Amino acid sequence: MQAHPGTVSAAVREHLRRLCLKEFPCGTGSWNKSRFLPQTWRTWRELVPREEETVSAGEETVEALLGLVRSPHSPWALPSDSSAEDCFLRELAIQNPLMLSDVFFCSYFRSLRVVNKGVSLVDKGLLKFPKLEELVLSANRIREVKASNLPPTLKVLELYGNEITSVECLCACPPPGLQHLGLGHNKLLGPLESLYVTADHWPNLVSLDLGFNDLTDLQSMVDSLHTLRQLRLLVLQGNPLALVPYYRGLTVDTLSRLCVLDDITVSPNEKHQFRGLSVNGDLLAHEAQLVVTIGNIRGVLDSSVLDPEPGPEGPFIAYSYYVTYDFVEDEEAEGSEYAGVLAEIVKPSSSPEIVPEESPEEDVEEAEESVESGGMTESGELEGSVSVRGSAVLQRSIDSAEELAKLRPRIDPRLCPSPGTVLFSTARKPWSDVIPCNYEMQHTLRDLVPLKAFLLAGTTVTIVQEKILSWPLVAPPSESPLTTKKGKLEKDKKDKDDKKRRDDKKRKGEKEASKEQKGPKKKKELPKELRQDPPILTVLGRGMVALESLLAGESLMSTVCNFGVVRTVESDRLTFARESKKNKSKKAAKRGKSQPGVPPGPSVCLSSLDAKKTDVLLSEGDHQPDPLTVEVQIQLNQCRTAEEALQAFSV
Repeated sequence: MQAHPGTVSAAVREHLRRLCLKEFPCGTGSWNKSRFLPQTWRTWRELVPREEETVSAGEETVEALLGLVRSPHSPWALPSDSSAEDCFLRELAIQNPLMLSDVFFCSYFRSLRVVNKGVSLVDKGLLKFPKLEELVLSANRIREVKASNLPPTLKVLELYGNEITSVECLCACPPPGLQHLGLGHNKLLGPLESLYVTADHWPNLVSLDLGFNDLTDLQSMVDSLHTLRQLRLLVLQGNPLALVPYYRGLTVDTLSRLCVLDDITVSPNEKHQFRGLSVNGDLLAHEAQLVVTIGNIRGVLDSSVLDPEPGPEGPFIAYSYYVTYDFVEDEEAEGSEYAGVLAEIVKPSSSPEIVPEESPEEDVEEAEESVESGGMTESGELEGSVSVRGSAVLQRSIDSAEELAKLRPRIDPRLCPSPGTVLFSTARKPWSDVIPCNYEMQHTLRDLVPLKAFLLAGTTVTIVQEKILSWPLVAPPSESPLTTKKGKLEKDKKDKDDKKRRDDKKRKGEKEASKEQKGPKKKKELPKELRQDPPILTVLGRGMVALESLLAGESLMSTVCNFGVVRTVESDRLTFARESKKNKSKKAAKRGKSQPGVPPGPSVCLSSLDAKKTDVLLSEGDHQPDPLTVEVQIQLNQCRTAEEALQAFSV
């Protein structure tokens, strides 16, 4: 049996060679030569080996040879995952090795499994197998199959995990009795593929697997499959067309004889829920909807306890925390529904900011800092969803391509979206032991092929700390005597008004004034106007979230991303001490308000006990800081009834 490399015949020949059917303990040789007659003057009846009561010295009995191939501990034993056909051939090569020939092999095999053997061509050698009913050629490099080279007796044909781009190549002369066709995990693409899965080509098809391809036209596909009267099992999951919310309902209602869809039994109740949906299938919008929900962040290090107390000249440091994730960009959307990237790393607009005049070199340096911080495009708000609040567009832009090229290497790649995706972010929140994000965003996409690729790749979730340093704004000097005189008049008028208000307050609230003297001291007020530096960003945790389960039929992916421990026992000690001090002040103020004139002694004692208890717990060594985690949930919207689909997705 001569065969060219890369063909099915060559793979079968190589497989038979690896079985060692002509080597010890199989075949003929010195270990069993007395069982066979000499090669001269013998008839066909003498080809049958003789059963000897005794064997010559140096030879083995049939039972001993069979034991060598059957024992799992024998060096001649087959691997544990070997097929029953391989075991039979090995034993046959011991019992009657003279029967093994090319004609015997071709007439013996009813099933051929050539998996992951590098096959790229289905040759005519398969026509030599007159009884072949099952052919499995999965995980190879086949791009096209010439149907005329397939045995007409085939009932099962599996071509999973190849590089086939169209079913058309199989429709020229398909096996007439084929009952199962497996083409999952290929590269089937285009609306014309529905033309090749009709009863004209596959009249007896009972099971069809087209899963995990790039098929997009659901309406055309189910209309063509409707002609297959014998079809009972169908797999379409993993295709972009299966991401639309009404996919299962439209398929079940159109293919009324279907028993199993995507390995899930079609129940009578499900058929009833989607009855009549196929009549209005052309009116349904061709889009997918996914809802991203980000819950609580836990285990964040409170960096403020490590900073020194700010002086009158600053800097005053503010920390905020948020979560970013990337999501596929819809190229077919009409306009930009999100108005750009939502994960903007921009200068805060909570207080006035004055940008002094700078030289061009300083402009470039500030732009570098802004780009390094992650500022990219403008942020927007999507109706019916939570978007980033307190964000603004960077006022300074970089017009020169050369300057941008210089700045690009300095951008932290962890703060940039992946190619073909858009970066989204939750609102910035202050530190707490549990930071609630309360974020929900609905993504509606019409271009389903990139969405499938994105789900296969997964999304990247990042927890970011934003640190902003603020400095007191120095008042500008007076410019003219007129301005000075005007300002003096206004100041005198203001002083008179303030004095009048203080007198009124003194007459009305002498008791309150005495209570304030006894109460805790007021904190030093921050300057009203601050100059803020560009944000300093720190990635606290970053990781991939797998989304492939949404392609495999799951409607919900929920996980808790764990980025490890970033806190320390010492930082927790400082945080607990600060929180205890705050609680002490609050309790003292509350008790002072409820009982005027009574000193808050018991409250102070209780807070001191709590602080001591906290120190004891931390010093015992049993305290383990919580890991940095964030709750992430992504749901693929799916309709449960025909009415729901028509109400939500009718064009």
